[in-house]
Amino acid sequence: MRNIRVNGLTLVGSTLLAASFVASGQATERGLVFSSAIDMVNLPVTVTDKAKRFVASLTPEDFQVSEDGVPQEVRVFDQGTLPLSLVVLIDGSTSMQPKLLEVRAAATRFLETLRPSDRAQVAQFTDRVTILQDFTSDLPALRTAVQSTQAEGNTSLYTALYVSIKAAMKDARDGETRRRAVIVLSDGSDTSSSVSDEQVLQLARRGGVTIYPIQLRSLLSDALTQTLVNPGLPAYFFAAISRETGGEVRSVVAASQLGGIYQRVAEELHSQYSLGYVSSNPARDGRWRQVTVSLRPAALTARYPLGYYASKR
Repeated sequence: MRNIRVNGLTLVGSTLLAASFVASGQATERGLVFSSAIDMVNLPVTVTDKAKRFVASLTPEDFQVSEDGVPQEVRVFDQGTLPLSLVVLIDGSTSMQPKLLEVRAAATRFLETLRPSDRAQVAQFTDRVTILQDFTSDLPALRTAVQSTQAEGNTSLYTALYVSIKAAMKDARDGETRRRAVIVLSDGSDTSSSVSDEQVLQLARRGGVTIYPIQLRSLLSDALTQTLVNPGLPAYFFAAISRETGGEVRSVVAASQLGGIYQRVAEELHSQYSLGYVSSNPARDGRWRQVTVSLRPAALTARYPLGYYASKR
């Protein structure tokens, strides 16, 4: 178990593709990088129909990817088989105490959906971030970590997300390409972080990590949020960070609903597409590039990261 405190954090100066592949077999914080210095942009894409059911039967010809309005050639296509690096991040503030039994049960069932090639980290946050189990495929160890969650103290939500995104970015082994995600559960607004919401958003844009926020709310807290300070937080922040990274925010009013929410995230991860392309723009200028994914079956909806920062010389 590791405790992490973050004070005076600043944004990383290096640029980062939305997630990258590597030919050389050497992993860095930038992800996976071809030894030929060709960066491949890897887009996790979730496709749903009008009934919000996940669609996992499409072919490469069904996707059209554009960058800054210019069509790109999809060179890598994968449907649900790329291994995952996941952070299961749980709010451990005092207000979570009466909900912990149901939280532990739902998070454990989620971890049981992982495959042998997947790795997960379990962490909780109060006024500090505690790594209960670092990245592993060992399911019993992950179960034990979830069962050890405790509730006490304040809510350093932004700090916890910052630390978790960085951790997911770094979880790579030689020659690997992985999808990366953080599933964060919280029942309240940030009260004690040493980083801002904007710093977390900037890191998320650079990190190639999909964020799945789960907000556990009560009817009383909803009423207070609408009439008192900080209306819409962290709901607005959750909506922004999930939209930017291709995830989806989910909100429930009872801990008993968490099992279904975690199961929905698991279904998405196992039906998700990964599209890889080498940008037709050779400039290494570190600028933001907007990505658009269109589907040939127009009735379907695609959700994906909105863009990435180009490499910088």
